[in-house]
Amino acid sequence: MSFLAPQTCCHPPKTLIDLPEFSLNIIQYPHPTLRYKSKPIKRVDEELKQIVSDMFDAMYEAKGIGLAANQVDLPFRLFVLNLSGTRGEGEEMVFINPVVSAPKGSDEFEEGCLSIVGVNAVVNRPEQIHVQAYDLGGNEIDATVNGMLAKAIQHETDHLDGVLFVDRIGESSKAAIAGELEDFELIFENERSTGNIPEDDAIMDRLKEYETKFC
Repeated sequence: MSFLAPQTCCHPPKTLIDLPEFSLNIIQYPHPTLRYKSKPIKRVDEELKQIVSDMFDAMYEAKGIGLAANQVDLPFRLFVLNLSGTRGEGEEMVFINPVVSAPKGSDEFEEGCLSIVGVNAVVNRPEQIHVQAYDLGGNEIDATVNGMLAKAIQHETDHLDGVLFVDRIGESSKAAIAGELEDFELIFENERSTGNIPEDDAIMDRLKEYETKFC
């Protein structure tokens, strides 16, 4: 895997833009933002810090251990983790502009996703990786990790690249969950037909507005 240094998150503020009121909710497959390749963050302000706090709230409420920004319909290259999955326990981690490199080994583990609730499958991933990123305070993260942390970082970084864990499973496993994914697709189309989910063009326009402000 080629190495790319992460882009800094500490830049002078851009011109202020009034963004539409936004309610943070975890979106479900096959929402198009889940396939959107997130953009590096170049500005951290109080609004972004509040978004991160809200992401932790949503993650805990959904009983997850990680959540990527595009899972809450935002275009930022950012995700949050707490391997304990419980507020007040474990360590809350924020990864801004993560870059994963130096994969080693191989390990299989059953994964699920807060954007495909109830669907699980075994995924094969490198057992060890190197990660570079920034935390919310602008401090550099530069670490070699393994075990559950490595798996979680890879899962969430995949999200930022528009990749879902179901893309990484074998054909027999895909066939086993095909019916469940079709159910999600039917629910999505029904929600869109009733106006609860905007059309793709409107979604992309809103993502671009956030990119203009933060990326």
